[in-house]
Amino acid sequence: MNKYDVIVVGAGHAGCEAAHAAATMGGKVMLVTMNMETIAKMSCNPAMGGVAKGQILREIDALGGMSGIISDRTMIQFRMLNRSKGPAMWSPRAQSDRQLFSNEWRLTLERNPNVDFYQDMAIDIISDGQNIQGIRTSIGVEYFAPTVVLTSGTFMNGLIHIGRKQFGGGRMGERQSVGLTKALEGLGFESGRMKTGTPPRVDGRSLDYSVMEEQPGDENPGKFSFTDTPPLANQRSCFITYTNPEVHDILRKGFDDSPLFNGSIQGVGPRYCPSVEDKINRFAERERHQIFVEPEGWDTVEIYVNGFSTSLPQHIQDEAIRKIKGFENVKIFRPGYAIEYDYFPPLQLHHTLETKLVKGLFFAGQINGTTGYEEAACQGLMAGINASLQVQNKDPFILDRGEAYIGVLIDDLITKGTDEPYRMFTSRAEYRILLRQDNADMRLTEKGYKIGLAGDERMKRLETKKSNIIELEKILKRESVAPETINPILGEKGTAPIKHAYKLDKILLRPQIQLSDIEGVNNISVGFSQFSEEEKEEVQIRIKYEGYIEKEKEHVEKMRKLEHIQIHSDFDYDQVSSLSNEGREKLKNLQPATLGQASRISGISASDISVLLVFLGR
Repeated sequence: MNKYDVIVVGAGHAGCEAAHAAATMGGKVMLVTMNMETIAKMSCNPAMGGVAKGQILREIDALGGMSGIISDRTMIQFRMLNRSKGPAMWSPRAQSDRQLFSNEWRLTLERNPNVDFYQDMAIDIISDGQNIQGIRTSIGVEYFAPTVVLTSGTFMNGLIHIGRKQFGGGRMGERQSVGLTKALEGLGFESGRMKTGTPPRVDGRSLDYSVMEEQPGDENPGKFSFTDTPPLANQRSCFITYTNPEVHDILRKGFDDSPLFNGSIQGVGPRYCPSVEDKINRFAERERHQIFVEPEGWDTVEIYVNGFSTSLPQHIQDEAIRKIKGFENVKIFRPGYAIEYDYFPPLQLHHTLETKLVKGLFFAGQINGTTGYEEAACQGLMAGINASLQVQNKDPFILDRGEAYIGVLIDDLITKGTDEPYRMFTSRAEYRILLRQDNADMRLTEKGYKIGLAGDERMKRLETKKSNIIELEKILKRESVAPETINPILGEKGTAPIKHAYKLDKILLRPQIQLSDIEGVNNISVGFSQFSEEEKEEVQIRIKYEGYIEKEKEHVEKMRKLEHIQIHSDFDYDQVSSLSNEGREKLKNLQPATLGQASRISGISASDISVLLVFLGR
């Protein structure tokens, strides 16, 4: 009765994706959570996607995960960020209905007959020291499985700070998780502490939106999923306002009581999402900082004050926030706070997210030192996939840096580690022109289908899309346009006229010209009408960026040659006398599986890699 294929501990974004993936692939899954009412709860801002994070969401969807579909079903606003830049930077972002998002995830998991639920705190690991066997809960219930995925979020020994006040908790109003850290340390794992924070939530009825800048959604909103999720018909606006010197002066009055500055917090906070007190301390020369006013859903007045994350005393928060334009009469529902929690440095993991010390034990999400819903969700997905494959005695599923942002994230974690909350950015991906949000299905859906996660309908849609893209490319390369037909359009767009007939793909190479500009030209509109906007966009990107795309493909192939050179786990680096001392120490400590992984370890020089190439006979 208490035996399963996969046990997932924690039902946040990582846990939900892990449970869904393993169950969809045929495994019998037990999802253990401390509170059935907070499954997939958005602990911080009510939004999904964003720069690089939107690419991750589309990759999760392309593989057969659920975060994209659930985001589409529960969004209240959609924006494609960075449209003014190249397509490698385009990033979808949605404002979500917090409660609907959580409800939709729970319903999705409940509809899967392979998922069972149990509400209790997991406090201990059952193992023989080398192989996982199960978990034990706080009331002594034991569940057994050959694989366990830990997705503990901010709950392990979580400590909440508001000024000088401290109390245990995984998030406001919920108890901390205790026991697992001690159990894992007893097995030989190294742990650390990290910190994150959240802003006050306020009553939207008490705000004056007339003095703020409105931030509406896109006129033609997109979506995350490559499936036929319904388009967003109505949208709610967000708003922007700013702090000012008076706000900063009030916040500085609380610095002596700030856990950030008085030594109360030992954990390291996120570099790229600092608290407001950290911002005015580090950037003292700036007179204002942006505040994003974000609605929490369709049917609530609650507002998330993005940009005002703080752990200062509540009376300081109250006084300072009322000096922000539009917040003069604000009513606060909940104060901002900081939270410290345990994590386990991810250098202790394989690329599958299985731990090196205990076979069958996987870590995913903030336990690995990451921050963000999307980063957690993709780790949960990959851990759930690999736990399921291990139970089935199948080869592991690993994405490399040239295949997906997910591959970049996991490789960064297990190769370089992190001593601060890790957040994904487009700049972390060397091959981002290949890893665009628009082509995630082209890159990954077939892979998801082969492992049994993406379904038949997804593959049919992909095959149709591929076929249409090839056909449209043929049309553009076959059809010519005469000067008298196209020159008026070229002149209107500010680009030089042509003197003789040109193929349409050559016209499209001009940066001023979009595919929409030449639709209908030369009586070929019938040829365009059969293609979706998504297919047209894909073809346009391929033609305009063909040279860059081919160069990146060449770089990826060079990288993969190193990835194929295996280094056995018992390799003796001491016998390679030409290695640098730092290189030898790092290689012995991290035990990279391939030469490619070794090349990305901080402190490993190009000459160290050359020495290993020679020694390995390459």
